[in-house]
Formats: sequence, structure tokens, C-alpha cells
Amino acid sequence: MKKWQELTSRNFYLRHAILRRMAALGIAAMAIASFVGSASAQSLLDKIKHGETIRIGFSNQAPWAYPGENNEPLGFVNAMTLDILKKLGTTKVESVVTEWGSLVPGLQAGRFDIITGGMYILPERCPNVLFTDPIGTVTEGLVVPKGNPKGLHSYQDIRDKGLIYVTGAGYDSVPTAKKIGIPDDKIMQVAGDTEIVQAVKVGRADAGGGNYLSIKGLIEKGEGDFIELADPFTSPTKPGYPAFAFSPNERAAADAFNAVLKDYLGSDEMMSSVGKYGYDKKMLPDGTPTADLCKG
Repeated sequence: MKKWQELTSRNFYLRHAILRRMAALGIAAMAIASFVGSASAQSLLDKIKHGETIRIGFSNQAPWAYPGENNEPLGFVNAMTLDILKKLGTTKVESVVTEWGSLVPGLQAGRFDIITGGMYILPERCPNVLFTDPIGTVTEGLVVPKGNPKGLHSYQDIRDKGLIYVTGAGYDSVPTAKKIGIPDDKIMQVAGDTEIVQAVKVGRADAGGGNYLSIKGLIEKGEGDFIELADPFTSPTKPGYPAFAFSPNERAAADAFNAVLKDYLGSDEMMSSVGKYGYDKKMLPDGTPTADLCKG
């Protein structure tokens, strides 16, 4: 073989080897890019099923949701969240504690995957988050002296007997009481649920209205010898319906939560998890669908 032919042959095989190497690298790069792209596009439900860490967002509001000493998620909504996530495939969670007003923006910004703070389903919130089915029905409670000596079971009873009603300043119960006909001079307004309980306990008011769960918790913490919740109580105010909230593009995860909720709500497992936080069977959902609540 002549010299120039030998050089040409060598150059041909060298170029061919280089091209084969580049092609192999190109295929590998495409495979890596495809893997990275699929990982970045992984849905929340896939992350849950693969046992990955799920970030849950809530504010510090006991007994709904609040952080423990090591930032562990406590409260009855977080307890439900952990049970449901375990059923779907993961036990790994990361708590992200933020102010209440930052929960929806935080979800939208991807700071966490689920809002577990017990957010009520409201029409103005529905365009921004995807709510599951309700996980509770939260009503107003009427606190009365132990034994309910004056037989109070409604606002009308308080009005008709000319008694003093105490509630929180700025609470919806203030205009409601006025609308029903309780005179202004019979409506005592205080800072919050703790003050409502104390006013009834010491006899400054005959009955008080506040959040059922909060007042129930205060009674159970040591006030049960002096006061109780009126039972039955007919509240004129609409109940609140808390739920889990997801990003609008995580429909599959919300649907998976709803599927678990069908058998979980009211079960012995659930009541064992939430009972220590004051959630009882009176708070179970009443069947009102999320779609109707979003309409208002």
C-alpha cells in the first residue's frame, strides 16, 4: 500500500471511531436529559408513591396544626395527613411553618406540597388552590355554667330571657346576635375564646359564643367543673368546612386523598389519631360537597 493510501485509510478509521464515540455520547446525553426532564416533571402523587419526602405547610394554630419541639407536625389536621400519606406510600414529611396569610402564596411558589393548616373551603380561595373533600364541620359552641341552669340552647333563648351574651370582638357572632335581637347592652365583647370562657365562669355573662373546638379544649384543660358546652345548641351561623389544599395542577394527588378519605373519615383509626387534639365525631363532615362550598 502506498504511503498516501495508508494515511487516508488511517484517517478514515480514526474519523469513523470519533463519530461512533460522539454518537454514543449523544445518546447518553439524550438519555440523561430525558431522565432529568421526567424527574422535574414528576407529579406529587408519584413522589408520594415513591416514598419521597413531602413538604406540608401550616401555621402555628393549635389544635389544628402546629410544630412540636423538633418541628414535628402536630395537631389533628397533621395527624390525618400523616395517616393518609402512609396509606398512599410515604412516611417522610418536612414541616414548613409559616404565617396564615402566607399559606396560599407559599403553595403557589412551591415552598411546600400540601396545605395542612385546616383551611376552610371558601369561594374566594377556590380559584387559587385545589381543595379535597371536607375533613370536618366546625361550628360555633355555646358555653354555659355547669349544668346549664337557665336552659340555654340558642341565641333566641338568650334574647328572650334578657341575659348577657359574651363573644369575641370582631367575631361574626356579634352582628349575628344583634340581628337576632339581643340588645347591644347585653352583648359583651372580649379578646377571644379564653376570655369568653372566663366571663361565663365568674358570672359576668350568662352564656358565650366561640369556636366549638377551641372552647371544648379550654373546658377539657380544667374548666369542666364550672362550665360546659350547651347540648344541643342551634347555631345561627354557618359552619366552617376545613380541607387539605393542593396546587391546582395536582388533581391526581387530591383525588388520591379523597379516595382514602371515603373509608378513613370517622374510622377508629382516624378517631384514635385526632381524639387527643379534641376532634370528636360531632365534627365529622356533614356531606356538603366541595363544589357547592366553592360556589358559595
